[in-house]
Amino acid sequence: MTGPPIHHQPVLLSETLEWLAVHAGGRCIDCTVGDGGHAEAVLEASAPIGRLLGLDADPQALEVARRRLAGFGEAFIPVLANFADLAKVAETYDFRRVDGILFDLGLSSLQLASQGRGFSFQQDDPLDMRLNPQQEFTAAEVVNASAEEELAAVLFQLGEEPQARRIARAIVRARPLQTTQQLAQLVERIVQRKGRRHPATRVFQALRMAVNDDLGNLERALPAAVELLEPRGRLAVISYHSLEDRLVKQFLQREARDCLCPPETLVCQCGHRAQLSILTRKVVTPSKEEVARNPRSRSAKLRVAERKIS
Repeated sequence: MTGPPIHHQPVLLSETLEWLAVHAGGRCIDCTVGDGGHAEAVLEASAPIGRLLGLDADPQALEVARRRLAGFGEAFIPVLANFADLAKVAETYDFRRVDGILFDLGLSSLQLASQGRGFSFQQDDPLDMRLNPQQEFTAAEVVNASAEEELAAVLFQLGEEPQARRIARAIVRARPLQTTQQLAQLVERIVQRKGRRHPATRVFQALRMAVNDDLGNLERALPAAVELLEPRGRLAVISYHSLEDRLVKQFLQREARDCLCPPETLVCQCGHRAQLSILTRKVVTPSKEEVARNPRSRSAKLRVAERKIS
C-alpha cells in the first residue's frame, strides 16, 4: 500500500508569510509552486475568498501541488508554465493586479530525489536536468557538444567553479559522458573535496542553470512581477546562491531609484521613476533551528520589496 507523499519542506515559511503580509481575500501568485508548501500556507492565510495562481515549469511537481491543494477548490489555479511567461499567464487567468508574488528559486527535495532526471549526483541517472521534459536541450548536450572554451565559461560563470578550465578539458577528453555518476566521478578526480560539499556541486549547478536558462528567465520575470503588483503589493524572492541573489538584489535596488543616469549627468535624461520600496534592508536568512531541521535551507536568502503608490 502506498502511503501519503513526503512533501518538500518549504524554506523560510513563516518569514515569507509575514513579509508578504498575506491577508484574508488576498490574490497572490506563486511563480514556483513546486509541491505546494508555500502555496498551501498562503491559501490558508487568505481564506475564505483568497485566490492563488500557481506556476511551475515542472509537470511532476505541479501534479503533486494539484493533489495537495485540491481541497481549496477553485481558489488554487495551477498552471504548467515557466515564470518567464508570467505576464502572459497572469493576463490569461485575470491576475493583472495582485497583492503578493513569490519566487522560491531552489530545487525541491522531490526533484533532487526523482529518478531519471539527473539533478543529483547521489544516484546514477542520465544527464538530463530539464525541469520540463518537453524541452529538447539537455545537460548531455552541454557536456558532449560544447566546445571546450564554451563549456569552461558555463562552469565558471554559472557555477563559479575555480577549476572550470581543468574540468572542461577533462570532460572533452573523456567524452561521451552519459550519466551523472560518470560526470561526478570525473570531477572528483580533479577537484579536491573540501568539507561536506561534493566536488561536483558547482558543476551540476552550472549545468542545471544552463539547461533551464535560470538567470535569463528570472531577468524576464522580475519586471513582469512588478507590473502585476497592486500599490503596496509585495514581491518576495528566495534565492539559494550568489548569482541569483545578486541579480535580485540589483534589480530591487534599481527599481527603488528615481534616476538611473550616470553620476556625471547633471539633469536626469532617463525618466526612470522608482516603482519599489525595499523592505528587507538586511537580507532574511533561516534561523539556526530551521537549518538544523532542514540543512538544505542554510543558503537561502529572502528579499522583499513593496510596490510604491503612484
